[in-house]
Amino acid sequence: MRDVTTAQTPQAPVDLDVSPTPLALLLLGREADTASERGVDCPGDLPSPSDPDLVERARAAKEKLGDKVFVLGHHYQRDEVIQFADVTGDSFKLARDAAARPEAEYIVFCGVHFMAESADILTGDDQKVVLPDLAAGCSMADMATAEQVAECWDVLTEAGIAEQVVPVSYMNSSADIKAFTGKHGGTICTSSNAERALNWAFEQGPDRATTKVLFLPDQHLGRNTAVRDLGMSLDDCVVYNPHKPNGGLSVEQLRAAKMILWRGHCSVHGRFSLDSVNDVRARIPGVNVLVHPECKHEVVAAADHVGSTEYIIKALEAAPAGSKWAIGTELNLVRRLANRFAPEGKEIVFLDKTVCFCSTMNRIDLPHLVWTLESLADGQLVNRIEVDRETEQFAKMALERMLALP
Repeated sequence: MRDVTTAQTPQAPVDLDVSPTPLALLLLGREADTASERGVDCPGDLPSPSDPDLVERARAAKEKLGDKVFVLGHHYQRDEVIQFADVTGDSFKLARDAAARPEAEYIVFCGVHFMAESADILTGDDQKVVLPDLAAGCSMADMATAEQVAECWDVLTEAGIAEQVVPVSYMNSSADIKAFTGKHGGTICTSSNAERALNWAFEQGPDRATTKVLFLPDQHLGRNTAVRDLGMSLDDCVVYNPHKPNGGLSVEQLRAAKMILWRGHCSVHGRFSLDSVNDVRARIPGVNVLVHPECKHEVVAAADHVGSTEYIIKALEAAPAGSKWAIGTELNLVRRLANRFAPEGKEIVFLDKTVCFCSTMNRIDLPHLVWTLESLADGQLVNRIEVDRETEQFAKMALERMLALP
């Protein structure tokens, strides 16, 4: 059965106790006409889902395409898009779901650019991956370019340690970075399997004690996994800044480090602070704080539970009725979970008090999806994401190493 949300009249949204910042209001359309545009007329909430005509047009185009199209919806998408997804999930789950549907000629990925690239790498040559809005990128993935990473490797080579370094790249990276990782004997990881990926990496060198990991591009996931899960110290980690000569590090620092963390972060999860945690505990006695491992180390250390997007969903599914939760991840998902579990008496609030949508993910809106589906239904291929053969070869090598992790 398809995992879709039906287009019924929406229930009143659960109050997540957030307030908009001026920047958030600007991004979402300050003082916009909510009858015709995406605007904001109340704290942390988007206007009513969709123009009914757009909903009907999307349904008609999707029905016309039938089995030729397979629509993937990332958890961070807005409800008006998720309702048309055949499956929902995190980035890697969706890429694998796409690969498991070889009969689908078109894979419409309602996510961001790197996710669509991964889907293209893992799907067949006859399948076409489409991103409804090519402007839907990822600020984290953009923080590591192929040129910068190649320069970093030169720095490690000059320091005499490149042979001891195994690259581990987060799934939230470009195809070029995945290809670099594959070429240099490394693996990809997700927030769910980062611990296994790091253990694998440290076993690749001749001596685990001298092996190092270059972790790309999210410093927080790398640090949290190394310290929280592998028992390292913060002193075992250094941060490589691609905008400084030699990454802002001395040869001695590079040689002493176990984890060389790229200076990248998620613009959504990086907003959460220790003050956010302390504030929600003061406001809601007995609250459980559950955060994503892309959050800063001090936030993760102060939380009660830490895990991937899928972990967050499963934790709330298993939570007892009447329990209280503050969630540190993207607001579209938190709001959807709050509405879903409200009938079970579970109180779910957003960890921070300011709006925290993923602005690039939100570029995939219903008008873009309608345009995409109608174009495909008319035989016009639009916004295809296609990874070149050489990049695909090495990126797939890194992805397959991840799939083979014990």
